[in-house]
Amino acid sequence: MQLSSGFAVPEYQAVRSLFDSFLRDDPQYSAQLAAYRSGTKVLEVSGGPRLAADSITGTYSCSKGAAAFVIALLVQDGLLDLDRTVAHYWPEFAAHGKDTITVREALSHRAGLLGVEGGFALSEFTTADAAGKLAAAPPLWRPGATFGYHALTIGIIMEELCRRLSGSTLQELYASRIRLPYGIDFFLGLPAEQEPRYRDVLYTVDPSQPWLDPLGLEGLNGNAAVSTVMELPNQRVIREHGMSSAGGVGSAEGLARLYAAATTGLEGRPAFLSPETIRIMSEEQVWGLDRASGLDNAFAVVFMKPHPSRNFGSHRAFGHEGASGALGFADPAYDLAFGYVPGTQEEGRTPGRAHRLAHAVRQAAASVGGATAPALTRE
Repeated sequence: MQLSSGFAVPEYQAVRSLFDSFLRDDPQYSAQLAAYRSGTKVLEVSGGPRLAADSITGTYSCSKGAAAFVIALLVQDGLLDLDRTVAHYWPEFAAHGKDTITVREALSHRAGLLGVEGGFALSEFTTADAAGKLAAAPPLWRPGATFGYHALTIGIIMEELCRRLSGSTLQELYASRIRLPYGIDFFLGLPAEQEPRYRDVLYTVDPSQPWLDPLGLEGLNGNAAVSTVMELPNQRVIREHGMSSAGGVGSAEGLARLYAAATTGLEGRPAFLSPETIRIMSEEQVWGLDRASGLDNAFAVVFMKPHPSRNFGSHRAFGHEGASGALGFADPAYDLAFGYVPGTQEEGRTPGRAHRLAHAVRQAAASVGGATAPALTRE
């Protein structure tokens, strides 16, 4: 008995059955799931009381993956050199000894800029005011000495680099060069006419958790002086301005289509990134104990990389998860693009639902066509 709506080609019916088992086991479970193989959609299902097929919702740090594709275009266009210093493009960033930090280091969570004392107002996150505050801040550790997840500030850095290099906002570049040309149902900046489709993400606040010190690493990283991170996409001001670190809104199909458009192309249209750009952006930069979270993590340039606690793909896979348990990624070894969006916060680490579904999708791809050649290729 199928509880989900949507479709799966025959080779991916086992993935749909797994999704349906989640619906059967938990009447409150709501989610969307989609996958593309070699640029063709092979799976799109949804179910549960909170998310219909045409719903969109907050995806938290999956937004970083969408923003990273804009950065990738700047690299591909020759406008951005990852091994130049950030201050080369943004001179004010050099304050407090940050003049040696390279773009590569800043975009792989090594800059030591988790936040600023006093925090950022929600309304200023995507503005030059936030960038000015961050540029004036001292690093929390010697840059490059270690890494720690820059949960919100990496978006400020990406956005300011876009302004400096192109004269346009990251959100404008994303819409004009990626979302609109490829018909992608994922937004960095949700238009007012799309608001009726939006569904708030439900999350649980544990009252037993200790007070979050706004000047501690966790408090700085989560902008504790302003609000809980989990509330961010549920705020219209965040959705409207498309905060690139956590304000992205969309569907699972939109996430999967985004990664397919970037890597394999869609329906006969070529990918918007070259194999060399994909290689540069997806090469692992850091792995180990995350200074900010105290957990193990692995990052490429902005993108997350698979590792034992986030085992979402092959060694060539890259993508990003969100605090709700959402996940979007591409796996060039299998020509796969994947999107998963839940309606209620759930566990994001292995063996969470997203990773179980990602494993099933990869297994289905391997059973019907195997992995692609080791080298990244494109017609």
